[in-house]
Amino acid sequence: MKNLVEELKWRGLYHDSMPGTEEQLLKEATTAYIGFDPTADSLHIGSMVQIILLVHLKNFGHRPIALVGGATGMIGDPSGKSDERNLLDEVALAKNVAGIKSVLSRFLDFNSNDANAPVMVNNYDWMKEFSFIDFAREVGKRITVNYMMAKDSVKKRFSGEGEGMSFTEFTYQLIQGYDFYHLYKNNNCILQMGGSDQWGNITTGTELVRRMGGENAKAYALTTPLITKADGSKFGKSEGGNVWLDADKTSVYKFYQFWVNTTDVDAEKYIKIFTFLDKDTIDALIEEHKTAPHLRVLQKKLAEEITVFVHNREELEKAIQASNILFGNSTAEDLKKLDEATFLEVFDGVPQAEIAKADLENGLEIITVLNEKTGFFKSNGEARRALTANSISVNREKIKEDFVLTANDLINNQFVLLQSGKKNYFVIRVV
Repeated sequence: MKNLVEELKWRGLYHDSMPGTEEQLLKEATTAYIGFDPTADSLHIGSMVQIILLVHLKNFGHRPIALVGGATGMIGDPSGKSDERNLLDEVALAKNVAGIKSVLSRFLDFNSNDANAPVMVNNYDWMKEFSFIDFAREVGKRITVNYMMAKDSVKKRFSGEGEGMSFTEFTYQLIQGYDFYHLYKNNNCILQMGGSDQWGNITTGTELVRRMGGENAKAYALTTPLITKADGSKFGKSEGGNVWLDADKTSVYKFYQFWVNTTDVDAEKYIKIFTFLDKDTIDALIEEHKTAPHLRVLQKKLAEEITVFVHNREELEKAIQASNILFGNSTAEDLKKLDEATFLEVFDGVPQAEIAKADLENGLEIITVLNEKTGFFKSNGEARRALTANSISVNREKIKEDFVLTANDLINNQFVLLQSGKKNYFVIRVV
């Protein structure tokens, strides 16, 4: 077997593991799982590390299991939280589970016939028939309260952060631990992986496997570091909030822009973590970037690779085209290829004004458009001077003072893009 742990280390995807984990992964094809919490009906880029970890696992000949926590989602993971979160009802939870399954299916082929074909499971399927009494007898007696209290996720809540912890959340690590035992027993799964904040929950699982699985039972743990930005701020959010893996929540254009706009320091780190490019290729890209940082070679390659991975190449091309419209030498034809949603996102925050469609029937002189109809310029004289200086464009094409705006100039039958100089934009919406 190729050395997965070695690969994860150079990529910056390794934080810690239990003794023997690396040896086990080198010895034979190993089944491992990662859990995904159904707090929303999709996943955002904060989950990308774990998705990529499962793909690496598969690529190195091991068998990945993606567990969607339909049962644990009803309780809420206390790890990294200072307060108890609101619990979801079953309808919302079922919707979230279905959404997460749909996302994960884009990265792992759960219908594959490979020997190490990925598997998807929902812990609600085995927890729903488990009575409280049976759980207390079979699982609760295996782990002492002292052991559970020693976990950081529990200690922090007991030491004054937030309002303490309910019994419901206190049981979370036992239920997650039982998931590991269930997968060990039924799927020959002997490794659980997750973020470093999950170490306490994961090791409870390894302990439960040993105590419930018999004298030959073995279980391992491996965690990834929590990703941060170079400035120490939290990774995974943009100014508009979470960056989602579904295009209907975060457009492909905005997804692409998130990665293109990373700093040089972060891009050098992220290209190892979030792409599958080999070491030689990445080292060469880093060197190329250092010789001409202004070309942003690293950021562009990072954005390209991860956009294709999460969406597809066709969507990447559209995102690049949209980016070029704002920052490159695009044409009126390029503008007309944008759909309404992408057009509005490309020019998000740009001043806008509305013009009635009837006003365009006989055409509008450009001076009237620039001043009276939109307020883009404060006076006719200011507009006229800009036109004389050849600094005004309509839909990316330079115009003169005799230009007349008509319905033929509309983008998507409703927009006109005005531009003064290189960076001063204005959008007309025709209603």
